[in-house]
Amino acid sequence: MKVVILAGGKGTRLNEYTRTYPKPMVLIGPKPLLGHIIDIYEEQGFCDFVVASGYKGKFISEWADKSESNIEVIDTGDATLTGGRLKRLKDHVGARQFMLTYGDGVSNVNLTHVWNYHTSLKPLVTLTAVRPPARFGSLRLNASGKVIGFHEKSQAAEGWVNGGFMIVEKEVLDMIEGDDTNFEKDVLPEIAEMGKLQAYFHGGFWQCVDTIRDVELLTELEKERPWLTKAHRS
Repeated sequence: MKVVILAGGKGTRLNEYTRTYPKPMVLIGPKPLLGHIIDIYEEQGFCDFVVASGYKGKFISEWADKSESNIEVIDTGDATLTGGRLKRLKDHVGARQFMLTYGDGVSNVNLTHVWNYHTSLKPLVTLTAVRPPARFGSLRLNASGKVIGFHEKSQAAEGWVNGGFMIVEKEVLDMIEGDDTNFEKDVLPEIAEMGKLQAYFHGGFWQCVDTIRDVELLTELEKERPWLTKAHRS
C-alpha cells in the first residue's frame, strides 16, 4: 500500500528555518523530519512512499534521490491546498486505498492496528485521533481567587484532534474539486456528514512540529526516538 506524505506547505510559523528550506527538511538530530516520518512507516513494514512536495520542493527531491528508501516525489505546486495536492496524486496512489499523513508530525501509533480497524469498519477515511500535549499548566484556585496550587501540563486535559496517520479510500479523491480544496476543512467534514469518517484513538506518543520549541523538543528526544516502537530502536 502506498504511503502519501503531504509536504508542500510553507511552514510560516517556523520562518526561521523555512525561509531556507521546507518544514519537512528541518533537521531533527542527523536527519530531516521527513526521514523520521519515513522511519515510522518502514519499521512497521510500509515502504512505498509518495511525497507531495511544493514550497522549496527541490530540497525534498534532492534528499529523496540520495535516500535508500523507495520515495517518489511529486511537485504538486507551491500554492496548492491539501485537497488539491491529493487530487494531483490520483495516478500515483494505487488502486484502492492509501495511507496518508503530514510531513510535520511523528507518532508511535500502530499502523497495522489502524489498517485493521479501517478494514473492519469500512469508512471512507480513518484518521488517528490524538490528544496534543498541553502547552501550559493550570492554576488551582479557591473561591476567593487565592492560588492554592498548580496542575501540571497534561495531555488528558486537551481535546482529541486529527493527528494524521490516516487510511483513505481512493474514491475520496473524486470528492476533491481542485487545487483550492482544503482536505481538512472541505472534504473531511463532508465525509463526516455522510457517516463515513472514523477515528482510531491513540493515547501514545504524538508530536507535531509547528514552532521552534517543537523542533527543540524532538531534538532532545532524538536519541530515544519515542516515535518508534521499542523493539526497533537502535
